[in-house]
Amino acid sequence: YRLLSSALRLASRLPNARKVVLLQTSGMATRGQKQSDEQRLTELHDKLSQSKRVLVLTGAGVSAESGIPTFRGSTAGSWRGFTISELACPEAFQRSPSQVWELYHYRREKSLAAKPNLAHVAIAKFEQFCLKRGIDFMLATQNIDRLHQRAGSSRVIELHRSLFLVRCTACDSVTENYDSPICEALRGRGDPSPQADSTPIPEDQLPRCAGCSGLLRPYVVWFGEPLNEGELSSVQEFANMSDFVLVVGTSNAVYPAAMIAPDARRSGAQLAEFNLDASCSSSSDVSYFVAGPCGSTLPKALPRL
Repeated sequence: YRLLSSALRLASRLPNARKVVLLQTSGMATRGQKQSDEQRLTELHDKLSQSKRVLVLTGAGVSAESGIPTFRGSTAGSWRGFTISELACPEAFQRSPSQVWELYHYRREKSLAAKPNLAHVAIAKFEQFCLKRGIDFMLATQNIDRLHQRAGSSRVIELHRSLFLVRCTACDSVTENYDSPICEALRGRGDPSPQADSTPIPEDQLPRCAGCSGLLRPYVVWFGEPLNEGELSSVQEFANMSDFVLVVGTSNAVYPAAMIAPDARRSGAQLAEFNLDASCSSSSDVSYFVAGPCGSTLPKALPRL
């Protein structure tokens, strides 16, 4: 009932949008409602099949179904009582590199243990469909877990970079690193519980550069740091020339990436949004809003070979 009410409240604010409300508790939906939802999904499916250029923009809601903790929104968690913004910043790393590395060790290990879910797979298969049909396709993700790539996506721009990139604070070299653990001192550390052992790890035992032995940092975009200007510009340009922009599992609360979909809409693109419920909505100017877990809704809506 709460999901239906929330989605209908959103619908009342969107008189020109085609609202798609998919109820996972199917017993609560009328037969007519189910048929209407299916018709709209079919319409969206057909329009995507006929598009010439499509951007998919994804956020944490996609990976949440793979067990990846979210640190924003109504389901946001914390790590040892800290919010993500308190530790994911240059100031925190300067103050306590041990604490920040424990957080990112925890996140790396969770991501390495996770598997792509049906949403990741649906997006990867949609990419294959687009490439086969000559449809320009781009996937821009705010996620740093690389589950999209593991599902088979190849045209991916990582707006916030990746958990598996490290940068030397001394020589600035950037390398990929999938070691588990990334250093021996972090083995068994990173428990998110406030009661976990928080004894600082000596800095010389934290991840070090293979070239110069300098201290490594996670090469993700932290709060207060800019996105890669070239990558952001390429996504914005692609979006503004797209027929469709799909916003999946994100409330678009983080700027400047939050402006990609609204700017594309003003340039003529149609927006289709997939989110758990209407409270997660990123925009009041969508053509299609699909409520429900992305792993359930995307496979029904996205074309595949």
